[in-house]
Amino acid sequence: MIMMINSNLKKLTDFDNKSLIIVDDDNPFRERLARAMEKKGFSVIQAEGVQRGIEAVRSGKPGFAVVDLRLNDGNGLEVVKEIQSSNSQSRIVMLTGYGNIPTAVAAIKEGAIDYLAKPADADDVEKALLADPQKKADPPENPMSADRVKWEHIHRVFELCNRNVSETARRLKMHRRTLQRILSKRSPK
Repeated sequence: MIMMINSNLKKLTDFDNKSLIIVDDDNPFRERLARAMEKKGFSVIQAEGVQRGIEAVRSGKPGFAVVDLRLNDGNGLEVVKEIQSSNSQSRIVMLTGYGNIPTAVAAIKEGAIDYLAKPADADDVEKALLADPQKKADPPENPMSADRVKWEHIHRVFELCNRNVSETARRLKMHRRTLQRILSKRSPK
């Protein structure tokens, strides 16, 4: 019996436009993802914010896009709208450190085909970009553990609060000492 692996994925060679724009203000993450996606055959364009992303879309009309939801200079949904108006066939994946239902719904309404929580690796991004929208996605091979998701969220809020423990504890509704213990530990697997 032959088993089809990733039977719901198309191949990059099935697409005429292999250009991919990555819009993310996390420079090391964006550059790492860009290198990995170039190795997979995509022609990658990088932008670190909404304005540069919109300019790149207007000049290039990408076939694929990976856009972070929260950018330093605005909301990634603005870039998604521009991509949809310039190339309605573009396949867009939203990335975010804030995985919640309302933002996922907003991203899908604007034209994104999938929504991934950060940190996403290049294989997950490729699967999301090439997935057949008519078929159900395969479950992730190595999903993050619940402990890891919690740890990532706490550290993201900590960074957004400018590494202020008291403010982070207040926003997360937890005791400051509990937060300090969590922050002092290594990340779970």
